[in-house]
Amino acid sequence: MAAVTVAQATATAEETVTTDGAALPLIEDPTRVSPRDARELSRQFFDRLVMLDEGTHDYQYVRNTLIEMNLSLVRYAASRFRARGDSLEDIVQVGTIGLIKAIDRFEVSREVEFTTFAVPYIVGEIKRFFRDTSWAVHVPRRLQEARAELAKATEELGSRLGRTPTTRELSELMSLSEEEVIEARKAANCYQSASLDAAVTSDSENSESVLAAFLGEEDPSLELVEDFHSLAPLIAELGERERRIIHLRFVEELTQAQIAERIGVSQMHVSRLISRIIKQLRAGLLEPGVA
Repeated sequence: MAAVTVAQATATAEETVTTDGAALPLIEDPTRVSPRDARELSRQFFDRLVMLDEGTHDYQYVRNTLIEMNLSLVRYAASRFRARGDSLEDIVQVGTIGLIKAIDRFEVSREVEFTTFAVPYIVGEIKRFFRDTSWAVHVPRRLQEARAELAKATEELGSRLGRTPTTRELSELMSLSEEEVIEARKAANCYQSASLDAAVTSDSENSESVLAAFLGEEDPSLELVEDFHSLAPLIAELGERERRIIHLRFVEELTQAQIAERIGVSQMHVSRLISRIIKQLRAGLLEPGVA
């Protein structure tokens, strides 16, 4: 479906009068407004939103139109997480919650582009979704489903028998083999991980410590994993030489002088190339209009 421009959206629209006497276009299908034109229209609608009383018909129209016009921001952010394996539609729904939060908290007086303000809210909501719902390790879907069935069957039999059901009893109720029930139990252990603050008893010293005390040092690179995942599709759009430079600098961790020697240019030229590439990637992360 083709996008609708500002001219098309406003030329054919009836006007709706707001509570202070000013008028805004009545956009029949805000989802068809192009991202570029949505920015211009959003400014008009945000200027009007602050003048309206929450809960009124005009307020709801302006707010809902802002949400629908800016859904392209959500789709853009959600596309970065397609490789996670979850339904894109589910990710979009979660990201829309972040968009709504951004609309409700946006202040025109800050003189910041709404897209710049909204994207961190949208991405943050999506990342929170993955953090709260992801399995600790990868588990096949059939075992994920079996784990859910096992939890229900265990609760049902436990309340009926007054004790913890055996593997055989669970297998009969679930119409699964005992081996499949055991597999489902193992899968359940992968659904949640122990807190690093969990108390661990030491038999030798008859004392308690936290789990984190028995683990290795925290790797500061781990916090960059999500950022790298978000950058992956943007890096894929770079030219072959740009991708090689990024690999040499941030994967092999070569100096600019070593990279210059590898690709046959001056160190100064490598410095300019890296700065330009980083600027381009940063723009791709923050500005949905830049791809």
